[in-house]
Amino acid sequence: MVEPVLDFIQPGHPLYEGELELRFRVLREPLGHTRASVKFPFEDDSLHLVAHADGAVLGCVLFHPEDAHGGRLFQMAVSPSLQGRGLGAKLVRALEDALRGRGFRHVHLHARAPVVPFYERLGYAVYGEPYEEVGIPHRNMQRDL
Repeated sequence: MVEPVLDFIQPGHPLYEGELELRFRVLREPLGHTRASVKFPFEDDSLHLVAHADGAVLGCVLFHPEDAHGGRLFQMAVSPSLQGRGLGAKLVRALEDALRGRGFRHVHLHARAPVVPFYERLGYAVYGEPYEEVGIPHRNMQRDL
C-alpha cells in the first residue's frame, strides 16, 4: 500500500465526500445512526485533516476553534483495516503541530471510553465525570500544546 498523505481540506474538496463516508462507517453506522448524523453544524468553520492514498480517505481528524487559544478535536476516524498501526497518532500529532503554528495552546475532546488509553498515550488527560453521548460512555480529555 502507498504511504498515506496528510492534507488539510475543506467541505467541497474532492476528498470531503470520502471523509464523510469514513466518519459514517467508523463512527456512526456501528451505533445504528443515520448518514445524516455525520455532519456537524460547524463543519465549515473547522479544520479537516485527512490521510489519503490513491484517492481514498483512510483517516481523518477535525478541530473546531472555540476561541483564539483552543478548541475541540472531534470526528477522529481511521479505516478499520489500518487501526492500531499508528495512523491515528500520526493524524493527531500533525494536527497538533498545525495548531501550534496557528497559535493555539490547548485542545479538548470527547473520547469514547474504549479509546481513552489511545489519547492518554498522546498526552491527553481525563477530566470531569463520565457521561453518555451518542448513546455510549464518554470522557472529557484535554491537553496543552
